[in-house]
Amino acid sequence: MSAEDLDDYETGAELQLYKEYRDVIKLFKYVVETERRFYLCNEVNFQTRSAGQDVFFDLTLTDAWVWDVYRPTRFVKSVRIVTFKDINIEELQHPEGDMDIPESL
Repeated sequence: MSAEDLDDYETGAELQLYKEYRDVIKLFKYVVETERRFYLCNEVNFQTRSAGQDVFFDLTLTDAWVWDVYRPTRFVKSVRIVTFKDINIEELQHPEGDMDIPESL
């Protein structure tokens, strides 16, 4: 496989991932962004914990979708994230009736 073939494959995989994201975002209530991953989910349990003088974040996401081009399955029932880095959690605002399942699924 040439470098150009590999670039074409990666570009195609990223485009497919974006299209899937665009189709499924309507199914989720929250966006969660960490230093390593991007998630969509319907429930977030956020805990701030300490170990001595260190503070870390412990999150559990329920009914989640993971933005990862290399994962064979992006829908997961539950995700646990433990991190010392900042986390961004945003509640999505969907227009009334926009939570329908997309036709492309």
